[in-house]
Amino acid sequence: IMPRSKEIQEQMRTEVIEIYQSGKGYKAISKALGLQRTTVRAIIHKWQKHGTVVNLPRSGRPTKITPRAQRRLIREVTKDPRTTSKELQASLASIKVSVHDSTIRKRLGKNGLHGRFPRRKPLLSKKNIRARLNFAKKHLNDCQDFWENTLWTDETKVELFGRQMSRYIWRKRNTAFQKKNIIPTVKYGGGSVMVWGCFAASGPGRLAVIDGTMNSTVYQKILKENVRPSVRQLKLKRSWVLQQDNDPKHTSKSTSEWLKKNKMKTLEWPSQSPDLNPIEMLWHDLKKAVHARKPSNKAELQQFCKDEWAKIPPECCKRLIESYRKRLIAVIAAKGGPTSY
Repeated sequence: IMPRSKEIQEQMRTEVIEIYQSGKGYKAISKALGLQRTTVRAIIHKWQKHGTVVNLPRSGRPTKITPRAQRRLIREVTKDPRTTSKELQASLASIKVSVHDSTIRKRLGKNGLHGRFPRRKPLLSKKNIRARLNFAKKHLNDCQDFWENTLWTDETKVELFGRQMSRYIWRKRNTAFQKKNIIPTVKYGGGSVMVWGCFAASGPGRLAVIDGTMNSTVYQKILKENVRPSVRQLKLKRSWVLQQDNDPKHTSKSTSEWLKKNKMKTLEWPSQSPDLNPIEMLWHDLKKAVHARKPSNKAELQQFCKDEWAKIPPECCKRLIESYRKRLIAVIAAKGGPTSY
């Protein structure tokens, strides 16, 4: 068996053409010269198209990234998705491969690895994961009426000038929520105005701007002034349930006693689970709408928050609760880990 076509000498290619011109077919030429039939066909097609069997000039410069260098790139970004293209450039230089960092980005892209901002997700301990999974399994088959009569609550900070930029990571499609591809976050990592809000399937409830430091006393005052008016406004049934996360201000002894005294039944909640609280979607929409209005000071920021919260359509709230079971299914599918919500 002869070498492959790219290694065949010009003389051998010329012989292929001479035999072909004498009237022989691919099969006969292949047998006579000991070449693969596909090689014979490629030589003849090239001759028919270009009138020569000589190697033609290349359309561009041969790639500098060797197969070995490519494997090194993929191995390094798979191990650490936060590796920058500049760092990869230095790594290749250590094996005497000198390329521009844009070349590295293009080559990674051809292998399905694209630069993306990492998703921000709470840091989950094994205990958190178990609690999330247990919650999802426990409530998976709850009737829709239960969720429709839940008052969802939360606090958030709205920044005056929007969120800061984050660095890229390298990842493949459908791997956004793997542990190595997310940035663990802690609530309230900066901002200008802190607000408390609530909603139910029937629409948005009250929104309260929090002045000063948030503690158990301030939190209880917010609940006293806003929860029951919201329950009446949203026409929840007498069996309604209050949802709140496990912030220490929410679970302190004094708050627990206040809730018991005021006969407010709370939903047992797994820690580090903002993806299980649909109000997070409303916070996202609120911040987007507020920042679009470009508030220039804290007073405007507060007023815009109240204005935009009141504009949230009840249909949006209804859809969030109608699809709530999908969140539970997603948590179960992720075995208690981060989800796309």
